[in-house]
Amino acid sequence: MAETTRTSAVDFFGEVRDEIKKVTWPDREQLRESTVVIVIFVAIVAATIFVMDWLARIGLELIASLVGG
Repeated sequence: MAETTRTSAVDFFGEVRDEIKKVTWPDREQLRESTVVIVIFVAIVAATIFVMDWLARIGLELIASLVGG
């Protein structure tokens, strides 16, 4: 279980600094590759939502034309 003791702000930010030093930061090439993957993923999700919205609109228009005339 986690400790529930309170520390001062100075202690907190000192611990944050120590933890930041442990982080493995990506190099420029890894960052570029990750960005490309994310952009492609977002484009696929956006296209999927667009198609689903378009199909829903067509379906609702069809239902409205059958019911409303």
